Amino acid sequence: MKTKKLVAAMLFIGLCLVSQAQTTQTKSSDPDNLAKEYFSQIMGVAVNATTNTKLYQFVYEWIGTPYRLGGDSKRGIDCSKFSLAVYENVFNTTIGYNSRNQYANVTTVQKNDLQAGDLVFFKIRSKSITHVGVYLGDNQFAHASSSKGVMVSNLDEAYWRRYYFSGGRPKVDQDRVMMANIGSDEDDNLN
Repeated sequence: MKTKKLVAAMLFIGLCLVSQAQTTQTKSSDPDNLAKEYFSQIMGVAVNATTNTKLYQFVYEWIGTPYRLGGDSKRGIDCSKFSLAVYENVFNTTIGYNSRNQYANVTTVQKNDLQAGDLVFFKIRSKSITHVGVYLGDNQFAHASSSKGVMVSNLDEAYWRRYYFSGGRPKVDQDRVMMANIGSDEDDNLN
C-alpha cells in the first residue's frame, strides 16, 4: 500500500515538473530568441550582444569556406570580399572592394565602442592595411583567414591584438552605397 502511494506521489511530482518544463519551454520558443541563443553558442558571443540575427546567420552559413585571394564565392573568398558580401547581403550596402578602400570609407570607432557589423582592420607585417573582418560582439569577429578560411576569431588573441589597427563604421550615402576610392592598379590587388 505504501509503495502504491509512493509511486503515485512520484508520478504526480514528475507530471508537475514536466508541465512546468513545457510552460518554460513555450516562453523561450520565440524563434528570434532561439536563433540568438544558437548563434551565441556557436560564435562565442553573449546572448545579449547578438543583436542582428541576420548577420550571425549569414556568417554561420559561410564558416569553413576556404580562403582564395580574389575569390568571391563559397568555393573560395578573401577577407575584403567576405566583408563586402556581408554588407551587400545583410545591410543592403555596397562597400569598397579591398581592405584599404573599405578603410577609406569608414568613420573610425574606438575598439571599446565597436558594435556588431562594424569593420575591424589589421596591419599584418605591413605599414598598410592588409586584413579586414566584421565585428560580431564580445570581441569576436568574422573574417576570411588565409590559413583557415572563413572563421570567427577573438580580438584579444595575441596575434590579432598585435596587428589590430582600427575599427570603423561605413559611411553611407543617400543611396545606401559607399563611394569607392579610385586608386592605383596596385590597390586592386589587395584583399
